[in-house]
Amino acid sequence: MVIAGLQKMTLLDYPGKVACTVFLQGCNFRCPFCHNRDLLDAAPETFSVEELLAFLKKRQGLLDAVCISGGEPTLQPDLEALIREIKALGYAVKLDTNGSHPSVLKRLANSGLLDYVAMDVKNSPAEYGNTTGLPSVNLEAVEESLSFLLNDTVDYELRTTVADELHSEQSFTELGQWLRQLSKNKAKRFFLQAYVDRDSVLCEGLHAPSDEKLAALREILAPYVLEISIRGRS
Repeated sequence: MVIAGLQKMTLLDYPGKVACTVFLQGCNFRCPFCHNRDLLDAAPETFSVEELLAFLKKRQGLLDAVCISGGEPTLQPDLEALIREIKALGYAVKLDTNGSHPSVLKRLANSGLLDYVAMDVKNSPAEYGNTTGLPSVNLEAVEESLSFLLNDTVDYELRTTVADELHSEQSFTELGQWLRQLSKNKAKRFFLQAYVDRDSVLCEGLHAPSDEKLAALREILAPYVLEISIRGRS
């Protein structure tokens, strides 16, 4: 278990709860818009599990939940053990994931270890490789995770970070049709978030979409989603 960072308090990462966010090292995607470049490859840990648990014990009664992010947390072999220790302290747990390891997601959720899941849906199936920065992507794994969440086994949100060069009305039309094919249920909750250009972004040259484009993409997805919002824009 490599803990690379800790945000000691957030009101944004877990809807309706005061939380902290734990960042785990390592990711199997190379999304061009990723702003956690330092978390992608192997690196020394910043916090030990013991230090994290000691922090959480001190914050009992002040924090409601722990968000586990990355990187891609499901790559960590000791993830379940960590979550069990966090749950034993009385915290709700939210998992951020790219959906590439459905067996881990299912095991954690079916064991009652997850209270909320946020899954990144990168783009339409045809554009997934470009959007994840990989020559090929195991779409079957992503689809399995999506189908699992769409069947409401655990509370969840889906989200897409929109970069002007990577996302189009056509790709969002295909994304919506993909969701419909995967489940008879509409997605419960979907957030669009605009790409933000930062020094830590993996690839240069991307731009945020206009407000008008974000609104148009939201309208395209609306028939496939019960609740759809633009996050981070007024």
